[in-house]
Amino acid sequence: MVKRREFIKRSLLGTAGFAIGGLGFSARSYANILGSNDRINISVVGLGKRQPSGWGAMGSKYVNIICKLKKQLNIQIISLCDVDEDLFPLNNKMVSDKTGITPKNEWDMRHVLDDKEVDVVFFATPNHWHALGHIWACQAGKHIWDEKPLGHNIREGRLMIEAAHKYNRIVQVGQYRRAVPNAQAAMKLLHEGGIGDVYMAKVFNYKRRPSFGFALDSEPPKSLHYDMWLGPAAFQKYNEKKLHYNFHFHWNTGNGDIANHGVHQLDLGRWGLNENEHPISVYSDGGIFGWKPNECSQETPDTQSAIFKYADGKILQFEDMGHYTNGVGSLNTRIGIIFYGTEGYLEFDYHSAWRAYKKDEKEPFDKREIQDPSRQDLLITNFIEAVRLNDKNKLFCNIIDGHYSSTLCHLANISYRLGRNLKFVGEHEKFSDDDDANLMLFREYRMPYKLPNI
Repeated sequence: MVKRREFIKRSLLGTAGFAIGGLGFSARSYANILGSNDRINISVVGLGKRQPSGWGAMGSKYVNIICKLKKQLNIQIISLCDVDEDLFPLNNKMVSDKTGITPKNEWDMRHVLDDKEVDVVFFATPNHWHALGHIWACQAGKHIWDEKPLGHNIREGRLMIEAAHKYNRIVQVGQYRRAVPNAQAAMKLLHEGGIGDVYMAKVFNYKRRPSFGFALDSEPPKSLHYDMWLGPAAFQKYNEKKLHYNFHFHWNTGNGDIANHGVHQLDLGRWGLNENEHPISVYSDGGIFGWKPNECSQETPDTQSAIFKYADGKILQFEDMGHYTNGVGSLNTRIGIIFYGTEGYLEFDYHSAWRAYKKDEKEPFDKREIQDPSRQDLLITNFIEAVRLNDKNKLFCNIIDGHYSSTLCHLANISYRLGRNLKFVGEHEKFSDDDDANLMLFREYRMPYKLPNI
């Protein structure tokens, strides 16, 4: 094993730091220099719990992939963090079996961030923890993999960008299709005028989500540090149907399926339209149609549509359906995008297959139908290479791209909850003459949790 270099740079960050509750962290940052042969030590924060349907456990997926890439990339998981200590044994065994090393276990992420041996943090926490964990990690001198969406709201996303910039951190956002060669080829064709001027992208997220049920509030299990799980979110009594993967479908902790699965397709749609800015207007509508209130505790819509308009007139449409439906187009696309241009159209499927057509022609003039290798493997490899080179420009999905795509989800949800069309001033990231909408750009943090000054 190659010996790791000594940490040689230390600097104080002033008074902003980790002081929360009884754990008083000093406001100290350190930066390590990594050479091409240095091992990169990783901590995965947020392990998740796999649901009977197979959903969830994103953190455990990262544990598996990082272990698989250990030799190839000279990386090692040295610690795992989750507020539910019941999740440690299975993940510890995975790391030990695949790498021969038993990781440290922490239920409080601040202990991970204070560990000078940790170079990189993979965050797979619920959405309401994304911003605070990210900013703490920036202050602690860690490089960061952020799970989408970037923040629980729009203002958090902007603060996360400011923190990454101030502390000069390499940050990759988990929009993994940006790493796929098939997707890159499709975007190249679109941007080079292969179907003329692309004026609209229609995004489909037809992914059946059966009810996860309903339960009465109860006492949390002893293995769960419930107050830490809530963190900055408003207090709510423990309910087994509102944790783990189900956090996505409650406004206090998640942002619905549009920001869970739909954000991947929205990111590709925005990429294909070549829109590197915010839209100027949004309208979203929908509802819960699959079950009665006493059958499921879900609050976010199971059916949602949204339309975004950009300053140059381009349109991005989104349609989410959590129930039974056919796909669309020649690829029978249930999850994907159709791009419309002045000279033709391009169908892009979830598995990164695509076909491009000229005008009314029945046969595609270009296509990719062989599935690419693992998307997450490719994006993680790209991230580690960018960390080694200390070069943000190498990232397939930097924090700015993550923010633009995540903001689409937040804008749609604000419009849906208010029930009206909204005008957005992207330069200031505020709504035009709409106090109610502007109040939804941020949230009150539950004490003693608070965002440090950036």
